[in-house]
Amino acid sequence: MATTLSYFRWAIGFTVIGLILAFVLGWFTFGNLNGAIGFFLIGCVLAVLEVSLSFDNAIVNANKLQNMTPEWQHRFLTWGIIIAVFGMRIIFPLLIVVVAAGIGPWQALHLAATRPNEYARIIAEAHLGIAAFGGAFLMMVALNYFFDDAKEVHWIAVLERQMARFASVRGLEVALVLAMMLGFSRFVPPERLDTFLLAGLSGLLTFLAVEVVGHLLDASHEATDLAAKGGVGAFLYLEVLDASFSFDGVIGAFALTQNLFLIALGLGIGAMYVRSMTIMLVERQTLAEFRYLENGAFWSILILSIIMFAQTLWHIPEAVTGLLGAGVIGLALLSSLRYRRHAKA
Repeated sequence: MATTLSYFRWAIGFTVIGLILAFVLGWFTFGNLNGAIGFFLIGCVLAVLEVSLSFDNAIVNANKLQNMTPEWQHRFLTWGIIIAVFGMRIIFPLLIVVVAAGIGPWQALHLAATRPNEYARIIAEAHLGIAAFGGAFLMMVALNYFFDDAKEVHWIAVLERQMARFASVRGLEVALVLAMMLGFSRFVPPERLDTFLLAGLSGLLTFLAVEVVGHLLDASHEATDLAAKGGVGAFLYLEVLDASFSFDGVIGAFALTQNLFLIALGLGIGAMYVRSMTIMLVERQTLAEFRYLENGAFWSILILSIIMFAQTLWHIPEAVTGLLGAGVIGLALLSSLRYRRHAKA
């Protein structure tokens, strides 16, 4: 069995390189030691922010990876991290500016490098749509877990057993997400209502589309090559899920700095630790060892989805989001330890 530290050797190496690059970037940006140290510290804070916001993502990833073929596990943990770091932390913010400002990708990159304040302003204006999309998608992820009549482990039993009982009601999860959207839409400014509803519906449809693709691939893999097809649906699901988790971190990062490249370095370091945690959870089968950890992760996702909807109306500090998610998972961990102690007794 590998030691805990060995799982994080790549993340530690990436941390050293990333923070050195952050220091150098600060030096070239400001031309002095204070600027370099400032960028170095912001890089550290961004990495911690990403880990705190994405710990539940690691748990969900590990749960899904357990059912994937070894080949697709390897692909997700290699290609997937490249997509996560470069796609969501660099390309995604650029695409927001491309769409919002109606400019080309190279112009957006030039804008990020030469006019970071303007770049950050455009990102901030797109926040409502991003929050609505992410809120709808993540709420569907959480509700799809709880409204499952095959679910046997219940942490908050009073609620989870009732939710499992109503799993046979078709479309109930979709109805709840739509009801949430309608509730928040009453308070969205009229001039931004179209953006809110379009983004929320897009998040809902994206989840349903990923589910359909996954089921089609899962249904066809028995007639084809299992190693080639068995993990495609899960791979797509995990990539879209990771993207939704990344929304909050990417947007929150602009509260600390407007430098796109520093954001990519800081959040990239955090993403590497999330990958390492995912591998450790899968190989050590930690989810089976801690009975309620998965339940806590999905409650954390549900809370995050509500927070993202709330962010369409108010600013909620990223520290609050991270602490709530970590707190819920921490309580689930304590409950798991108590259950294991009683079971042994």
